[in-house]
Amino acid sequence: MPRIALVAGATGLVGSNLVEILLKSPEYTKVISFVRRDSGVKHEKLDERIISFDGMKLLPHEEIDDVFCCLGTTIKKAKTKHAFKKVDYEYPIQLGKLGRSHGAKQYLVISSIGANPGSRFFYSQVKGNLENELKELHFPSLHIFRPSLLMGERKEFRFGEKAGEIFSRAVRPVMVGRLKRYRSIPGKQVAYGMYRTAVGESKEEVIIHESEQIQEF
Repeated sequence: MPRIALVAGATGLVGSNLVEILLKSPEYTKVISFVRRDSGVKHEKLDERIISFDGMKLLPHEEIDDVFCCLGTTIKKAKTKHAFKKVDYEYPIQLGKLGRSHGAKQYLVISSIGANPGSRFFYSQVKGNLENELKELHFPSLHIFRPSLLMGERKEFRFGEKAGEIFSRAVRPVMVGRLKRYRSIPGKQVAYGMYRTAVGESKEEVIIHESEQIQEF
């Protein structure tokens, strides 16, 4: 059956790769993309909508099959914890509720390695709380992706992440066994994993994909 995807965060590292994959895929006949600015991507299957994420909405009659959330920022870029939480917690929940109200059967979201509501680290705490809140939306299938440090060319330069990426590349060969989970992972691979998962045959309500599992896609 032809499917319609809704993607938020389509100009980011994972989101831009995901949109490219979805547009080439035979399973999806339409990809609705929520962005803050024009991505420059043109395709007959792409319906790109420049919006304010504070007011996400779809047309009353629109039906969605799969929702992909690739939203994410850093506290440094967001400037405050409140602003960070808005992007990484509030918006993904709003997106989930929107998709659910328009018939979406699957929600696929990027969380983070170490996500835990009881963590002493604010970032991991927010991600853990997000996961718990999304479970309460009771999607037929909720897929939570917990990648380690993401590698790839971003449209924006993040010095800390670039330095971390260089270091991760250097130590990657010795990160085996239990350490494999902490290997850096290409954003394109995470995007491909999200696509493969969405078109798969999973019947479970909540599935968590740890970073070492995402590396196997």
